[in-house]
Amino acid sequence: MRSYEYFEHDADIGVVGRGATVERAFESAAEAMFAVMAEPASLREPAEVSVSFVEDDIDLALVQWLNALLGAARETGLVFRRFSLSRKGSRWEGRAWGEPWREEIERGVEVKGATLTMLSVKSGATGWEARCVVDV
Repeated sequence: MRSYEYFEHDADIGVVGRGATVERAFESAAEAMFAVMAEPASLREPAEVSVSFVEDDIDLALVQWLNALLGAARETGLVFRRFSLSRKGSRWEGRAWGEPWREEIERGVEVKGATLTMLSVKSGATGWEARCVVDV
């Protein structure tokens, strides 16, 4: 069962990630964002990249995380399928696994960036939810 979903937005796509921890919710939001670009089942994971950033504001950290992943994907020519994120204070360390784009990968739409639109990171009785609109 996937831990992400989408919500409607006029011109772009809203992504929602859920998890028992804020880090897991961010990982799920990344899964949702990259699933817009490529079918996850068609991807392998031979390559790994690391990203890190510093952010105290938990809402802004979601946008930084997603945009850091998009930047890493563009720099390396990779598309990601799996993610790991940890936090110590305001320091966030993440990893992503994926592969170079190849002809057999089922492509979706390009995500240009994560935005502040409808940005929300909150905890509830069932865990954390992280959501924002991504520009396509």
